[in-house]
Amino acid sequence: MTYPEEKRKLMTGIYSALIVVAVMWLIKAVELIAGISFATFGVLPLQAKGLAGILFSPLIHADLAHLSANSAPMFLLFAALVYYYRKESITIFTILWLVTGLWVWLFARGNSYHIGASGVVYALATFHFTGGVIRREPGLMAFSMLIIFLYGSMIWGFFPDFFPQKNISWESHLMGAVAGVIMAFFYRKSGPQAKVYEWVDEDEDEEFEEFETSENQPTENTENPEEPGNTISYHYKEKE
Repeated sequence: MTYPEEKRKLMTGIYSALIVVAVMWLIKAVELIAGISFATFGVLPLQAKGLAGILFSPLIHADLAHLSANSAPMFLLFAALVYYYRKESITIFTILWLVTGLWVWLFARGNSYHIGASGVVYALATFHFTGGVIRREPGLMAFSMLIIFLYGSMIWGFFPDFFPQKNISWESHLMGAVAGVIMAFFYRKSGPQAKVYEWVDEDEDEEFEEFETSENQPTENTENPEEPGNTISYHYKEKE
């Protein structure tokens, strides 16, 4: 891939991620300016009015701290998704988004709205990490290590008892993480793949070609070029 193509791929990922994050911030700005809350558009498990949250909950956040915490990982992970998977990235992102929300609606605790993009962030993180591990493609593996370095502490998001002062939707984290792993296996043939090298011993090939050539050439009499080459005849005698 040429440098202009690589640059175009990278910029497409960056611009796409900026749009997603900008929409999240725009919604929070509307809430703050209008003095309203869109929290009721979150996922309310096993209730019909909570189904809308499957679509809207990742865009809604409790406060600026909540939004800020999700913005950076969402930007990085979605930009990487577009960069590595290109046209399939929108399909992958949409499935992760909807499946995470649906599973939260089905399996999460009731009587509380689940909001925030953290479920989708966990889905993207495990998708990238699992894809890098099972594919062993150098670029994806390096990005997987970066995810561990930057967001390894996300593992604690599965244990809300460690953060009793915060109302953490650990169900969203868990559902997103599971969805990401499953999707990584489903899309293991997509995106960058590890190169398969076919090792060839060139020295052995050259020796074989030389041997084959010399074997097929007639024998020359170097002492007297005018005389034909010597011929060796074998006579077999049956054993008495």
